[in-house]
Amino acid sequence: MNLPYAEDINYWQTSGSSPDQWVEKTKKLIQQLNGKILAEAFGSDSNGNSAFMIAFQISDDQFKVLWPVLPTKTKKDRAARIQAATFLYHDIKAKCLSSVILGARAAFFSYLMLPDGRTAMEVSTPELISSIPELFSSHQLPSGNDFIEGDYNEL
Repeated sequence: MNLPYAEDINYWQTSGSSPDQWVEKTKKLIQQLNGKILAEAFGSDSNGNSAFMIAFQISDDQFKVLWPVLPTKTKKDRAARIQAATFLYHDIKAKCLSSVILGARAAFFSYLMLPDGRTAMEVSTPELISSIPELFSSHQLPSGNDFIEGDYNEL
């Protein structure tokens, strides 16, 4: 994946809070939805790529978030970790707000853990793209004489 540089994205050097503080705030948001934290981690690979991970359960659904730490131009790795943890917090906060209306599964759908251990986000692109023709052939759009709830204008 081609990631942008941390310095070119929001939340660059905007917080003095540590990454751990942002992760703790993130976990509290999940717990306020009666979610249970299953695991959390920070790790990096041999190429220097790193990410935060939080796995959690809400009702019967399990979710896993992997949030990357962006590469930096200036080698300010701590600032990049703070930025990533800040992004993680704000992403989860937005989804928590949505879940109050849409439900947790819909709000956190991209992070939904599938039976094979992958998340919906991990399988979405290749498998969804391959199924698009089938989606259009099996579901017809309404014709001019069919009525659906709401407004519908044929162009």
